[in-house]
This record gives sequence, C-alpha cells and structure tokens, in this order.
Amino acid sequence: MINKKYLKTRLDHHSSGTAVTGTAGSTPDVPAIVKDVIDTIRKDGDIAVRKYSEIFDKWSPRAFRLSKAEIDDAIAACPKQTIEDIKEVQRNVRAFAEAQRKSITDFELEIRPGVHLGQKNIPISAVGWQVLPYFLPRAKAYHSSYIPGGRYPLLASAHMTILTAKVAGVQTVVGCTPPILGKIPNATVAAMYYAGANEIWVLGGVQAVAAMACGTETMPKVHFIAGPGNAFVAEAKRQLFGEVGIDLFAGPTEVLVVADEHADPFTVATDLLSQAEHGPDTPAVLITTSEKVGTESIKMVDKLLEILPTAALAGTSWKTFGEAIVVRTLDEAFELADEYASEHVQILTQHPREALDKMHNYGALFLGEKTCVSYGDKASSLLAYSG
Repeated sequence: MINKKYLKTRLDHHSSGTAVTGTAGSTPDVPAIVKDVIDTIRKDGDIAVRKYSEIFDKWSPRAFRLSKAEIDDAIAACPKQTIEDIKEVQRNVRAFAEAQRKSITDFELEIRPGVHLGQKNIPISAVGWQVLPYFLPRAKAYHSSYIPGGRYPLLASAHMTILTAKVAGVQTVVGCTPPILGKIPNATVAAMYYAGANEIWVLGGVQAVAAMACGTETMPKVHFIAGPGNAFVAEAKRQLFGEVGIDLFAGPTEVLVVADEHADPFTVATDLLSQAEHGPDTPAVLITTSEKVGTESIKMVDKLLEILPTAALAGTSWKTFGEAIVVRTLDEAFELADEYASEHVQILTQHPREALDKMHNYGALFLGEKTCVSYGDKASSLLAYSG
C-alpha cells in the first residue's frame, strides 16, 4: 500500500472525475447538441454546414475549402522563422514516423505443412470506397484530419495526423481547422500544406466532423477521422464511430510529473502549467518524494499564474484538477503514477531512465529536465494520433 500525503487535492477528488466545465446548472447538454448538428447536416448538407459555422464560429467565407492561391497567401503571411520551424519539426516527425512504419512488417509463416498464415499492412486508401450520391465505384478512400485551434493555432496536430497518415501511405488526406477570431489561421494552414494535406478546409467544430463523416455536396465523405478537439468534437466522433473510423475517444490532455529532491520547483511548475493551459479541465498532477519540492512547486505555480497570459485557463485547471502528492520512495511514485496512467508523464529525477524500466502505464514518457512535454508534442510529435 502506498503511503501518500496530499499537499493539494483536486476539488472533485472524491467524485467520479467528471469534468467541471461551468457553474452548477450551466453545463450544456453536449450529446443532444451534437446529435442535432449531425442530423441537420446529414439532411441539409452544405446549407447546414454554413449555418452552424456562422452560429458557432461567426465564419461564412465564399468557400470553406481553400484554393491554392489562398494557401499560398497564408504561407506568405507567415514569418520566415515560423516556416523554418514547421519544416524542422516535420523533418523530425517524418523521420520517426518512417522508422515506426518500417517496424511494422509484413510476413508469411508456414505453421504446418501446407498451412500458410500471413500479415499484410494496407493503407486505408487500398481498401476504401468513395461514396457518391448516385453510384458506388471502387475508388480512393479518404482519410481526414481535424486540426483544432479555436483558442490558439495548434500546428502540432497537423504534424501528428496529416504527416503520419501520408507516411503510412494514405493517398488522400482532407484537413479541417477552425478559423481564429474570424480569420484564416495562416501558420496552421502552412503546417497542413507542408504535412501533405490534399485538401485544406477552414471549418471547425462538430460541423466539420459531421461534414467529413457524412459527406456533403462539396465535402468528400471520408472513411477515417483523426485529431483532437474539444468536448463537442470528441462527442461528434463518438456518435459517428462505426459510420466512420476514428483514432480514439480523446478526453482532456493530462500531465503528471514525478520529481525527487533534486527537481527544480520552477521547472516543475512550468511543465505542469504548460499543459494546464490547454483547457479548463486538464488534470495536472505532481508526485514527489520531497515535501519541500512539492510545497515550493505549488508556490511557484501561484506566482506564474500572476503573469501568464493563459492564466485564466491554466488557473482553472490547476484549481479544479491539480494535485500534489508526497510519497516515501521513487518506487512508490512510479507505482502511483502507473495508477494514474496519464497521457504525458515527465520524470524529473536524478536518474530519470529508471522510470523506463519501472513504469508501464502512460501515453508518452519524458525522461529528464530537458525533455519537457512541449518539446515532445510540438517538436517531435511523439503522440501521433494516426498513421
């Protein structure tokens, strides 16, 4: 049994873990709203897509799909450094994705005389159908990627979903991303283009997911949807699963830091908040063997929240879902971290590679002070959503 002491507990620590998204009585009926949008788009097609884009995003351009000229203009509007950064990151992602693909091999085995069993990996485009309104020819399958960005441009999602799909051999990738404050998100468009998207649409939310899954007069019906999003996007993918393939049922992003007495409280606090700022319902957990590090890290979080431009979101997540726990030994810390099984686990200890042998349950493991979650997700995209 793990002997643990809570320096800070989440507000709903003893509840079922349901995300707190608003004040009592104000939480929207997400499934009902999403179902209504999907049903309407299924019935009315492009007219409904435009209607919901106007309602939710105040966005009604001449066409949601960008022309080559519009893509070129978006790229030209990006600072030179941004384009260089996109290309550098995508070189990293492509190299790792290609190595992953090579590790997935075809083989055939004669397990008994005359009895042959085999494994063959086939990209989606080799087995899918393009569904048209009047006939069903055998054609290319479409993979789609949803690139979120209602609050901030999330370029890494383009690397994670579009680039990896192209490395896997998918022929046609349709990318959708929402506008930001009524404008085309230039940097995100650039990332989607360089990742290899065949079509780029500035269209967000449930209306984008429903259009891709159901198909409309202008949007091709896809056979697989990948990419993160808010609660409404996640619910849309859940409701459409079966009609279309999806990557996973994603919830809020998570971060867990394991720290010993050698950890720097400023680094701990920074790395907790770098994920907490993703949204108002992000669990951010510290497990440490040092009460001093735990206490100082909490104080540092409070100081950073006084100056961060993302303090409103990060502070909400930290207040509601943040935890700081002291345990006696690193073995107990690893055991407790395995119970959480967080998406991102960062190891800030004197010998971080010890966790590689002792931990088992995590989405991605970041070993040492120089391997923060932001580097892994945004500069290497090790949490690839598809491929």
